Amino acid sequence: MREPETRPYGSWRSPISSDLVVRSAVGLKTTAIDGGDAYWLEGRPNEGGRGVIVHRSPDGTPVDVNPRPFNARTRVHEYGGGDFLVHDRTVFFSNFEDQRLYSVGPGGEPKPLTAEPDHRYADMVMDAGRNRLVSVREDHTGDGEPVNEIVGIDLAGGAERVLVSGNDFYSSPRPSPDGRSLAWLAWNHPNMPWDGTELWVAGLDEDGMPAGAKRVSGGPDESVFQPEWSPDGTLHFVSDRTGWWNLYRVDGGAVEPLCPMEAEFGRPQWAFGMSTYAFLSPTRIVCAPIERGVFRLAVLDSESGELAEIETPYSTIGSVRTDPATGTVLFLAGSATEPSSVVRLDARTGELEVLRRSSDLDVDPGYLSVPETVEWATEGGLTAHGFFYPPANRDHAAPEGELPPLLVHSHGGPTAMTAASLSLGVQYMTSRGIAVLDVNYGGSTGYGREYRQRLDGMWGVVDVDDCANGATYLAEKGLVDGERLLIAGGSAGGYTTLCALAFRDVFAAGASHFGVSDAEALAEETHKFESRYLERLIGPYPERADLYRERSPIHHTEGLSCPVVFFQGLEDEVVPPNQAVTMFEALKNKGLPVAYVPFEGEQHGFRRAENIKRALEGELFFYSRVFGFDLADDVEPLRIENLGRP
Repeated sequence: MREPETRPYGSWRSPISSDLVVRSAVGLKTTAIDGGDAYWLEGRPNEGGRGVIVHRSPDGTPVDVNPRPFNARTRVHEYGGGDFLVHDRTVFFSNFEDQRLYSVGPGGEPKPLTAEPDHRYADMVMDAGRNRLVSVREDHTGDGEPVNEIVGIDLAGGAERVLVSGNDFYSSPRPSPDGRSLAWLAWNHPNMPWDGTELWVAGLDEDGMPAGAKRVSGGPDESVFQPEWSPDGTLHFVSDRTGWWNLYRVDGGAVEPLCPMEAEFGRPQWAFGMSTYAFLSPTRIVCAPIERGVFRLAVLDSESGELAEIETPYSTIGSVRTDPATGTVLFLAGSATEPSSVVRLDARTGELEVLRRSSDLDVDPGYLSVPETVEWATEGGLTAHGFFYPPANRDHAAPEGELPPLLVHSHGGPTAMTAASLSLGVQYMTSRGIAVLDVNYGGSTGYGREYRQRLDGMWGVVDVDDCANGATYLAEKGLVDGERLLIAGGSAGGYTTLCALAFRDVFAAGASHFGVSDAEALAEETHKFESRYLERLIGPYPERADLYRERSPIHHTEGLSCPVVFFQGLEDEVVPPNQAVTMFEALKNKGLPVAYVPFEGEQHGFRRAENIKRALEGELFFYSRVFGFDLADDVEPLRIENLGRP
């Protein structure tokens, strides 16, 4: 084996190229089981981000269910989820282009089920006894904000009937196994579903209409997640009533905890159709609890309360589904060295089988950075959490005495989390000699409700402090160069990034991917789902418009004294592009090095391969110009204002 070549950090040559990242990767979004057959949804960057439902039959052959140009993706709440349903080998899905529901049988062509172009559907479930789908519907036919309801959709002719209405939001409609009851979640402004939801149950009369609805659990300060009926008709759900999302069941009208512990059995419901547990039998539940930001797979015996861990190589687990008849468990999983994958588990033998990897790359471990779980002191005597990825490349070493630049990543949401899973975007940086700190700042999930609520009224403060303190902590430990600290993030993470650059003197440069620069504009312009989100994160609007301006980097460009690059989709309805444009112009006029990279046809997040590639390469190119290191790759340059053309 040859001696490593000595080159400055950032200049290392890596086999993890941007072409490799986007060419071989798909986004794996959700799973389903039907009669022993496995299904999952892929987002394919090489097809313009098209959502494709894949069916894998028992003989192992994968088949695309929805042909081109059909794109399985709903826009309910803009973030979607719950895009498809499988029942008796018939697949029902929402088509992105027209948002209508379609059905398609084995080997057939999709046929439209619904007619109204201004209706959107998500979280469909089958009510087989009545030959109908039960679905969340978002009605955009009126002039005001969209109306959310739960509807029944007749499979014989597509006629729709409103079953539940009156609340601002709904999710998780679930008919009982005997078809006599319906459970669902509801919540209202200004709450988000992780703040407070209500679990309702009603009987279904002869016409299939709910009757005698009762609230079973939940309220403005209790978040209920994923109601499910066990095979014997017992209602289960996840609640954070103790400060942790734990599992419960309803027995004789009483709510019983199944396994009280300081772990999270639920996650923030940004998307529909999320599943962290499923039934192998009436009393055996496969679940994916999170402890200190790390997932595991386990089987809970609901009678004894015993939680038995299933040994797997994975540290992130989601979209858990089961087939009790065969003991099959299907889920999405990944680890620090394994890409996100569709995995099948035989619960009877413990055998694991990977059905689909998000990436078929076979990267030599010598180029992969394995994260270290780190904690550091932050404001108020509290502790923040994250994952540190040191530079790793078997072919290169840095000159003696040089410390690596550090890229701090602030995740989106902000009510979300980062996990120790393989990210080729992170490895693209670390294999070139740039260290990465992935931060679970206060407000992140996976650490209990109290940790999540640290961000209440403090967005743009707590998250920024935790990112800045994490970077300083690593610099003080001598692991990174304190003069070359970077910060980047997307969406809410972009806001944290811009706040850190405007209000703290820690970072030398940053990158905002479709990030918020004007919190006031976000409060005025965003879509229904998030239209009151900022009331909890910042304060009531417009009553506290002063606080919104105080927390908006666009109003404090005088605090910016370092280079920034902006990447923005031009069809983004969550964070409209005018925010990035306004910020770009302000920094340009101030004379700071700044770049703006707009993407036609992209919304909130980039789905097209060529744009993912451009953003990844463009960010690295920007850092190379800021810090003056040479890139080992040929990268299409960015136009950087106030730095001259490259």
